[in-house]
Amino acid sequence: MHSPPRSISYVSYLLLIITLLAPSYANPIHASAESTIEWQSLETKHSIIHYQSQDDLMQFRRQLKFGPGSGGFFTLFSSSDPKQGTSELVSKVDAVFERVQEILGMRKIMDPVIINLYKNRTQLNGAYREIYGTQCRIRAWYRFKNRTIYINVKDFHEGILAHEMAHFIIDNYLSVRPPRATAEILARYVDIHLKD
Repeated sequence: MHSPPRSISYVSYLLLIITLLAPSYANPIHASAESTIEWQSLETKHSIIHYQSQDDLMQFRRQLKFGPGSGGFFTLFSSSDPKQGTSELVSKVDAVFERVQEILGMRKIMDPVIINLYKNRTQLNGAYREIYGTQCRIRAWYRFKNRTIYINVKDFHEGILAHEMAHFIIDNYLSVRPPRATAEILARYVDIHLKD
């Protein structure tokens, strides 16, 4: 019986160790203190929303004052039915995404953006600290490395979501990512003109 060369065995072990130690970017949570949180997911045409509770999801829906076919303004009479509310949220999130693509003139099929909804500022700060090793001084952010937008459901509005979606679209539309300052100018432009 012929045994494999030793170098192949070492490579196999090395790959196994790397796989076990590598961070999981599919997991929406990064802060080790929050690893016991039960995350749920909601898929839309352009996004995957990770949330912790139905209440968080419905708060996100209520604060997202933008909808399809309404020139940027959402319906004042939102449903309290969770199923209808979820359907309304899916429409709102996709409407924001498509409006951002329209403003930027950057329409193409892309992988979905991941949106992590955190219950409060403490959770959002914990995720930021775990990822970047420093204190969080911003309300929301987009991270290219894992295609994820990080949002506190208690402190956001549709302009913030549009701004972060603009970063995602810009980074994934162009074959070479633009300088950070250029992307920020475009994202601010989107925020300003979202409801034009």
